[in-house]
Amino acid sequence: MNINLTLLMQAAAFAAFIWFTARFVWPPLMRAIEARQKQIADGLAAGEQGRQNLSTAEKRSADMLAEGKAKAAEIVALGEKFKSETMEQAKVLAKAEADRIVAAAKAEIEQEVARAKESLRNSVADLAVAGASKIL
Repeated sequence: MNINLTLLMQAAAFAAFIWFTARFVWPPLMRAIEARQKQIADGLAAGEQGRQNLSTAEKRSADMLAEGKAKAAEIVALGEKFKSETMEQAKVLAKAEADRIVAAAKAEIEQEVARAKESLRNSVADLAVAGASKIL
């Protein structure tokens, strides 16, 4: 065989192989690679979107938590205020009740003292009359 003819046939076979590969094999491979690249890019974009959503959700939850804590503190403050007002009102009512009881007790004591004085006067008068009758 002639080496030139062999090289020429090898070149023709290689050219046919290149043409066949470029025509029938390469386009499906490129479509598969491009589809995979698009799928990877979409996955990365979805991951980034998920990360942003997570960041937004964390920020919202932190804001809601801070708002909840503020509301809880406000409710506690209102409860403390209500408690102090109720305690103050109870103290005022207790003081008024105590003053009323003391006034009633003083009035009762004064009545008892007046009755005792009257009884004592009557007893002294009876004793004076009895003593005078014995002397006479």
